[in-house]
This record gives sequence, C-alpha cells and structure tokens, in this order.
Amino acid sequence: MAGKLIIFSAPSGAGKSTIVHYLLGKIQSLEFSVSATSRKPRGAEQHGTDYYFLSPEEFRQKIENHEFIEYEEVYDDLYYGTLRTEIDRIAAKGNNIIFDVDVKGGLNIKKQFGNRALAIFIAPPSIDELLKRLNNRATDSAEMIAQRVGKAEYEMSFSTHFDVVIVNDVLETAQSEAEKIICNFLKD
Repeated sequence: MAGKLIIFSAPSGAGKSTIVHYLLGKIQSLEFSVSATSRKPRGAEQHGTDYYFLSPEEFRQKIENHEFIEYEEVYDDLYYGTLRTEIDRIAAKGNNIIFDVDVKGGLNIKKQFGNRALAIFIAPPSIDELLKRLNNRATDSAEMIAQRVGKAEYEMSFSTHFDVVIVNDVLETAQSEAEKIICNFLKD
C-alpha cells in the first residue's frame, strides 16, 4: 500500500541519517520527506531538495494556516517542520514516505497517522559510544558535543514511545534490521 509513513528519530550521532540514506537506495517505494526550516541554506543546499527554506515570517504564516503536520521552534525564529503538502506530494506519486526528524516531531507524526505510520528509534549502544562518535566526526566544538550528549540522554528517554528501537552497534546489522522491519510493514 502506498502512502505509508516511516519515521526515523534518534539522538545526533546515532547513525539515523546514514540508515535512512541506505534504505532510500534499497527500497524503491520510499521517498524522502523534505523538511521546512527558517534557517539560511548552508553550502550547496538547495531549496526543495535539502530543505524548504522559509523566512521566520513565512514559517509562522504557515503555522497559522495549519500547513504543518509537525513543527518546532528550536531557538527564537529558528523553526523546523513537516509540511502537509510534502506528505500529499509523495503519496500522490504512489510512494511511501520516510522521515528523518527529531524525537518530538516523530512522535507527533505517529500520533496523527496511527497505524499508517511506523516510528523507529535509532539508539546508540551507549552514551560513551555516542560521545566517541561525535568526537570522531570532528565537526563540533567540545561545548556543542556536550550539549548534544545532554540532549541525547533526554531524547533516549522517549525511545519506549516508538514502535521499534534499533540499537546501532554495528551499522550493517542495524541497516539490515531496519530494512527487514520496513519491508514487513509495507506488505500489510
């Protein structure tokens, strides 16, 4: 059945985006849901491909018009969210929708779509391993890594609200497990 929703949430550094990209290459009926944000594009990011880039005013107007299925104001005037039109666009093509969203956004999508959605939480094997992965990335300051680890502990407290928790200890195993779970979900 087309139009099913597969939601991936995880703390930063757990491997969620890597798993999502793997699945997009393996399961042809999946299409990535492009999120909206009020931040400026970084590097070579493209509007409509990486994000839908909106001004804070445009974002707030869409909130008032109930155009989001979920959104969050991360910092003052810095919003992220999923537009209803994105879900409609992908489902109209006969595809299933895969999301890479934060924990609260993922649970909000699951709440709205019920059994039509599968919510998967990707967990690191431990906080120590997560810290090691974030340090190995070498993309963040020590202060930012400390913030991410603190947030990760908070986010992991929501894992029991997801349909499935996959511990990403060995990436290939986690990818295979996610693929099997999703293929079974899409058969129903």
